[in-house]
Amino acid sequence: MNKFFLLVLLSLLIAAHGVAGNMLCDNIGILEELQSMDIEEEEENEVELSEIPSWNSERGGKVLVNVDSFGAVGNGESDDTQAFRKAWDVACSTPKSVFLVPQGRRYLVNATRFKGPCADKLIIQIDGTIIAPDEPKNWDPNLPRIWLDFSKLDKAVFQGAGVIDGSGSKWWAASCKKNKSNPCRGAPTALTIDSSSAIRVKGLTIQNSQQMNFVISRCDSVRINAVKVSAPGDSPNTDGIHISESTNVVLQNCKIGTGDDCISIVNASSNIKMKRIYCGPGHGISIGSLGKDNSTGIVTKVILDTAVIRETTNGLRIKTWQGGSGYVRGVRFQNVQMDNVSNPIIIDQFYCDSPTTCENQPSAVKISEVMYQNISGTTISAKAIKFDCSDSVPCSNLVLSNVDLEKEDGTVEAYCHSAQGFGYGVVHPSADCLNSDDKRAEIAEPITEDIRHTEL
Repeated sequence: MNKFFLLVLLSLLIAAHGVAGNMLCDNIGILEELQSMDIEEEEENEVELSEIPSWNSERGGKVLVNVDSFGAVGNGESDDTQAFRKAWDVACSTPKSVFLVPQGRRYLVNATRFKGPCADKLIIQIDGTIIAPDEPKNWDPNLPRIWLDFSKLDKAVFQGAGVIDGSGSKWWAASCKKNKSNPCRGAPTALTIDSSSAIRVKGLTIQNSQQMNFVISRCDSVRINAVKVSAPGDSPNTDGIHISESTNVVLQNCKIGTGDDCISIVNASSNIKMKRIYCGPGHGISIGSLGKDNSTGIVTKVILDTAVIRETTNGLRIKTWQGGSGYVRGVRFQNVQMDNVSNPIIIDQFYCDSPTTCENQPSAVKISEVMYQNISGTTISAKAIKFDCSDSVPCSNLVLSNVDLEKEDGTVEAYCHSAQGFGYGVVHPSADCLNSDDKRAEIAEPITEDIRHTEL
């Protein structure tokens, strides 16, 4: 936004509302800061990212390490775990190597840690299908939360047209969210990249994970492009891409449909940029949850630019538990099309994903400097905008610009509790509640739902 437009906007606001100039100057300053916030996209790392339809010989100075050469059968029934581990040991220790999973085959692989550090310019080329054992009771008890776990890599590339399939149906059936008589316990993540830097992931499909599909944890400088994540809409806790304790992460051109958050960003993450994202089904794009069990949660500098969110339970969500501490700030959601979304814009500081009732607590994660710009589409809920914030730690500097959300068969509203901010341009439903003590704007139909203490 240019300086001239900011000055014109300031003058119009003063003339129209007679509001104190210094308050409006503060608002314009917040606007300018949020508008100018950006995350520099890094240049492609020196490892070549070209499409490689099939590897069957040494090419371009690369050393081919084919899992078939180490005894992998690839019939979907024989256990190929040891062949994968042996191939990894060779590939990891060999400069310019390609760890190859050939196309046209299905490899059954048990829970495995693929550890670095590795030699330079490692490529993990997945063209075939890797499948997990489908029986939870036979899972390795020493690796209860992982399936394919890669760690301590630097300048490595994951690419190919292959599939990573978690065979998760029996895990979902055993979940306490499916059957409340079952104990609540964690399940494996299909693909984890941990404690790594300068990582590139391109073209893979990850599907039917036992729990989370793809986790980026404790990483720096990660680029994910054209990755597809798929799980049924009723599969529990199957987050699509989960980012934790990571910085400088760029996701682009990704299509995600799951039974939980399409993308979730949690504690100690910053400089996260998402571009051209398709989400649905699922629970939307979320920051959080944060602050569980009185923990500290910090997330800063997050941008979502250009997304379609279709038939999800949430659209753009920030969720925190009561009793936590820390902050979320410097967030911009822009150019998002909603299609039949239950809660298009939501901040929920009373989040509770627990089989028991959560207690009210005074402390909370501070949420501030969040901008929603060019957000449009349809909602199936009358509450199209919900800012339900902590009484003791209110949300502040929430900005809505050119927001237009409609409900086909009724009137929409904005709900605010302990939330402060402002809107400019078209804002529908009106977010006047951000500037008043009213909890909500008037609506034509009664609303009985309570968004507190619910898992959405």
